[in-house]
Amino acid sequence: MKRKLINSKPKTKRAKRFLDNRAPKLTENVKNAMIMKGGNTSMTVTQALKDIYALKKPKFPIICIFSYLQEFFSKKTDSSLFLFGSHNKKRPNNLIFGRLFDFHVLDMIELGIEKYNSLSDIKSSKCPEGTKPMLVFAGDAFDHENEHKRLKSLLTDFFRGPVVPSVRLAGLEHVLHFTALEGKIYMRSYRSLLKKSGCRTPRIELEEIGPSFDFILRRTHLASDDLYKTAHKQPKALKPKKKKNISHDTFGTKFGRLHMQKQDLAKLQTRKMKGLRKRRGPAAAAVVAGETSLKTTEVE
Repeated sequence: MKRKLINSKPKTKRAKRFLDNRAPKLTENVKNAMIMKGGNTSMTVTQALKDIYALKKPKFPIICIFSYLQEFFSKKTDSSLFLFGSHNKKRPNNLIFGRLFDFHVLDMIELGIEKYNSLSDIKSSKCPEGTKPMLVFAGDAFDHENEHKRLKSLLTDFFRGPVVPSVRLAGLEHVLHFTALEGKIYMRSYRSLLKKSGCRTPRIELEEIGPSFDFILRRTHLASDDLYKTAHKQPKALKPKKKKNISHDTFGTKFGRLHMQKQDLAKLQTRKMKGLRKRRGPAAAAVVAGETSLKTTEVE
């Protein structure tokens, strides 16, 4: 029996808007994430998923499904990130962070929870919902080891939030700090407090607000270098055009190079001094006669 072909052309304006929203764009939509709860979980994993959902609540759809349906639901919810929680005897309190490319799994990294303090365990005032966090990564492993490099990139995608053109100083109040040390990853969440310092620049203090995790790195499923490079490929229209004689340093400071014609230093205008002026007329002749008589006396 032949399969009936389905016409993909939209029949209504609503369907057309839906397909246009899903179509490839030069500037893609904000990345959504699925938070998934497995069939067997513990109270620690369940509460951890709720706390991570609370950190990015406005943008994260929560779905309770099994892992083999993640690619199906990624298409349904237009999500390119996922977090899966599970618990069993062999790998207790397990969290899997992952991302997809073209609705297929690109990277998956498995982290085990060794120590956990929830949002409710830490009694302090929290940041408002939807606050864009500042991400800090400490540890040489994030710069030199391949698995930790991918984990850093994955966590950045997961927690970065929407791209904004500018942020006011008072809005920089949420800090997510990740530390890689001795095979473990420590995640801490802080609220920055602006204190009076006696000058224009305020003094900054950090107050822990939770949640806090002590992770251990378990299994990884990483994309090949070629596929990873393809996933990060940008369209030519988004690539900045190189401008001649203009460069930028690591911190984004712009430098320009100027090319000038060769200068004649003999015609260079210098500072005028009275002692260096050329004398003219009788005064100059008298000075020259005096210098000549002085030289004649010295010779005699």
